[in-house]
Amino acid sequence: MPSKPTLQAIPNSISDPATRLQRSLTAVPHHNIKNEIKLRCTEFDHKGNVKTTAGEFLKSDLCQQHGLHARDLRKIDSSFNNQMPVLLVRPEAILVNVGHIRALIKADLVVLFDSFGSTDSYNQSIFIYDLEEKLRMSTSASGGLPFEFRALEAIFISVISSLQSEMDVLVHFVTKLLAHLEESIDQNKLKELLQYSKKLSQFESKTLLIRDVFVEVLDQDDDLANMYLTEKKQGHPRTEDSHEEIEILLESYLKQVEEIANTVAIVKQQMQSTEEIVNVILGANRNQLLLFELRIAMGTLGMSSGAIIASLYGMNLHNYLETNPHAFAIVGSTALGISMMVFAFCSRKLKMLAKGTT
Repeated sequence: MPSKPTLQAIPNSISDPATRLQRSLTAVPHHNIKNEIKLRCTEFDHKGNVKTTAGEFLKSDLCQQHGLHARDLRKIDSSFNNQMPVLLVRPEAILVNVGHIRALIKADLVVLFDSFGSTDSYNQSIFIYDLEEKLRMSTSASGGLPFEFRALEAIFISVISSLQSEMDVLVHFVTKLLAHLEESIDQNKLKELLQYSKKLSQFESKTLLIRDVFVEVLDQDDDLANMYLTEKKQGHPRTEDSHEEIEILLESYLKQVEEIANTVAIVKQQMQSTEEIVNVILGANRNQLLLFELRIAMGTLGMSSGAIIASLYGMNLHNYLETNPHAFAIVGSTALGISMMVFAFCSRKLKMLAKGTT
């Protein structure tokens, strides 16, 4: 099978950069380019009925149909890694990328995005049923909320429920682990504490980013007024100082997100307190081991000091004490006395140093 042409395969005689770029692009399979500029979407009409299930749409078509820029779709395209949560207000639509949900909301249409290779498909499929119920409600039955606000409320409920469930699991295991560490310090439990500390920090960061999305939108009066898509479509746009309904809606869910963030912060503080106590206990244990090693070293030093006399008399030299009946007792007592004096002197110095450090 012949190999596919690449940039290196283009003759060197072609010096025009535009020509080289065009020929290199023709070497790329066409279906790969299509997959890169397509999004998988599920659409809901104004009655909450599913218009399209997992349909594939070109990004250019979506931009043209909904009055968006290509950079707007990048905010909700899950194929881009490390995306930040965002809530963008555009003249004809609201773009939402919060938690596991990526959506486009209009006055009479909701589009849920699921890009190729996304891992959020399962969560979105569960969320669809709750969204349908909200969209099928009338404005009067929903407390006067228009279509776009009902869609936003369904999204916020799903995101906060997901955060709450994840928080409950983390808090349960962390609390159980901290209670175990209060009874006994185990090396395996300390490793688990480190792992849960990392998970809790990641979860706190995600929660704070979602909180910042709410705060940022609430600080922009023009965005709040432009979120009334239904009234704008009917020719009655809101002024910048008339957005009480959406402000109350956003503040209510902001409060729930802040409660989750505060709970996580409290648990993290408990973990830090436990880590400090564990470090104090481990430090005290290390000090005890050091003291024990010092006592052994002092005993060894004392015995070595007394052994000097034994080593002197152990040499094969005449010292005129071999025939003395009391020489052994005198030399042995002297060696033992020197050892005890050295050990007592070292012990006294150790006590003085210990008092100076406490």
